[in-house]
Formats: sequence, structure tokens, C-alpha cells
Amino acid sequence: MEDAAEGLLNRRNKFTRSISHAQDELQSFRSYLKWMCVDQSNWWTACLSWFMFILFTFVVPAISHFVLACDTCDGTHTRPYDGVVQLSLSSVATLSFLCLSRFVKKYGLRRFLFFDKLYDESETVRTGYVEQLNRSLKILSIFVLPCFLVESAYKTWWYASGASQIPFLGNVYLSDTIACIMELCSWLYRTTVIFIVCVLFRLICHLQILRLLDFAKVFQTESDVGPVLSEHLRIRRHLRIISHRYRAFILWFLILVTGSQFASLLMTTKPHAVVNVYIAGELALCSLTLVAGLLILLRSATKITHKAQAVTCLAAKWHICATLDSFDANEGETPRVPSTSGRVFPVIGVAEESDRDDAGDEEDDLDNSNLIPAYAYSTISFQKRQALVTYFENNRAGITLYGFTLDRSTIHTIFGIELSLVLWLLGKTVGLS
Repeated sequence: MEDAAEGLLNRRNKFTRSISHAQDELQSFRSYLKWMCVDQSNWWTACLSWFMFILFTFVVPAISHFVLACDTCDGTHTRPYDGVVQLSLSSVATLSFLCLSRFVKKYGLRRFLFFDKLYDESETVRTGYVEQLNRSLKILSIFVLPCFLVESAYKTWWYASGASQIPFLGNVYLSDTIACIMELCSWLYRTTVIFIVCVLFRLICHLQILRLLDFAKVFQTESDVGPVLSEHLRIRRHLRIISHRYRAFILWFLILVTGSQFASLLMTTKPHAVVNVYIAGELALCSLTLVAGLLILLRSATKITHKAQAVTCLAAKWHICATLDSFDANEGETPRVPSTSGRVFPVIGVAEESDRDDAGDEEDDLDNSNLIPAYAYSTISFQKRQALVTYFENNRAGITLYGFTLDRSTIHTIFGIELSLVLWLLGKTVGLS
């Protein structure tokens, strides 16, 4: 009777932990979404969200490009690259907004960020994930605010120095002030939407890293193969879910950013093209923003893939340590010829080496040079350990993109393809050979 009551209490605690409420961990993030007008929790906020999206993504950029083109301005106020800037930012912002709206509408913010699964995790994983969530807003500000400040300085100079040349309605100062504010709001809105989706992907990947680090501890304790296999299957399933949700977004993000960069390169390498900080500064800032978002996605994907594949190395080390220890334990039963040459390699513990060598911050419980203690495998047979290592070798986990694993070799391939296309385009425009 007591066991049944305890089980019912645990289920109630799990249900309470998985549902959303106003004062949960996502309170500050929901407030941020409301302030940025991307919250769609009810019909009123959804209508406001779509209105702000259409206004700042299409209407304001279109008016800025076609009405404020300023073809008759002097050399420092013409905007020959404005079409590429507006089209690039608006296309990627549209992709980000549609994906974010679909994610939140289909899964809900709490389920999309896997907060409903945290009741099955350890306290270390829960605490680390909440801390990373709070840190994500700071990371978002780090990427958005510098770009916005630079854009603000540029737009302020552009309108202030060219007020008499820029088309206006009514009062020149009031008209230019309103136009400048609307353009800055459009830039801030689009860059924020782009970076929100990228930072959320980074946050979800960090959760899986925390889970893998917690999973690595099972090799330091006496655990059976069955629970280890079950936990790894659960992690692989979550990685597959993340890959399925984000694969279209990552692919289209890569295509749009690549197209934007090639359009920029084609425009700036045309004959008689004028490239200076006054004319092409906004184009460079746009390219920097889009490439930064792409790097967040690719770095997060490759990092979680590297950590997931490091489990194979850890399991192999666990297996060989157990095998060597079993031979050492049975050394007295089988007589062996003593070696006269001594040991070829000295046995030095990692703790001793760490005092003299600096391995950096790359080592953790998952990827390190420490030996596995004997009590972690004393009751597991050789066949079970070998079967588990074989399973890890043939079932490498990670973020995939329509079947292609996003690891470091894939990034090298993408870089090689991009570099080849760049060199080909330069060969066609400036005659590079």
C-alpha cells in the first residue's frame, strides 16, 4: 500500500514538473518573446506577432528600398547594395519566424525545449540546463546588440548628413526621424528573430551535452550493460528528434546564407563597383550577422556530434581497462616468463601528468585520458562489454541532416564546396586563376 502511494506521488510530481505555469523556468524567456512580439500563445498575441512580422520584414524594407533609394544622392549616400541587404535579411528572418512559429504552435515552448523531459534527468542536468537557459538571453544580446549599435550609428549618420538629399514627406526632420526609427526597428526585429532560433538550437544541443556528460559517469560506477544501453538509446532518440525538427531550417539557412554571400560577392566584384565603408558598410554588417547565425548552428551541431561519438572511445577504454585488469587478477594462476627488459612505457597516472602538462578545457567526464577504476566493471563479463562496444561502434549518434551526420568532416566538406564556388565566381568576375 505504501509502495503504491509512493508511486502515485512520484507520478504526480512528474506531471507537475512537466506542465507549464506562469512562474516556471521559462518565465523570463516568455516575457522576452512578448516584448519582441513573437509570442503566439493566444489569438491576440498571434495577430500582433504576424502584423509586426509583415510590417518589419516586408513593408518597412520595401519602402526603404524603393522610396528612399536616393539615386540622386552624392557618392557617400547612394545605396547600390541595399537590395541584397534587404532581401538577405528578410528571407532568413522569414525562414526563422516561420520555423519558430511552427515549433511553438506544434509542440509548445516547454515541450520544444525538452523541459517536459527533465524530470527523468539528474539534478546536475536540470540545474545546468536552467542556468544555460538564463545564459541564452545574454548570448542573444551579445550577438544582437553590437550589430544594432553599429547599424544605429550608420543610419544616424546617413540621415543626419544627407537630410536635404533623402526623399521626405512634410517636415524633413520629422520625416527622416520616423524613417530612421522604423528602419532601425526593422533591422533589430529581423536580426533578433534570426538569432533567437539559432540560440534555441544551441540551448537544446547543450542539454544533450549535459546528458552525455551525466551518461559518461555510468562508466565510473558499477553498472550493468542493460541500463547503459537503455540510456544511450534514449539519448539517440532525442538527438533524432532534434535532427528531424531542425534539418529543414539548417539546410535552408545554409542555402540562403550561401546565396546572400555569393550575391554580395558578385555585386562588389563587378567592373567599376565602388566599395567603401560608406556604401558597402551595411552589406558587410548584414553578411557578418548571417554568417554568425550559421556558425552558431554548425558549431552546436558539430559539438554535440563530437560528444556523442566520444562515447565509443570511452566505452572502448572501459572495455580494455576491464580486460587488462582481469588478466592482472589471474596472473598468479598462469605462470609467465618474467621480462628482463622492463617496461617499455612507464605507468604514470593522469593526475601526476596534469600537474606538469596543461590539457586545456577540452577534457571532461566524456572525453579524457583518465583510466577507468576497477570497481566499475568488476561484475560485467567480457562478452557483454564487447557487445556494448560493438554496438557503440556501429550506432554512432549525433545531429544529422537528411542522413548526413553534421560532424567536423562534414563541415570541412561544406567549407571546401563553398571555397570552390567562391574561386569559380572570382574567376568569372575578376579573372582570378
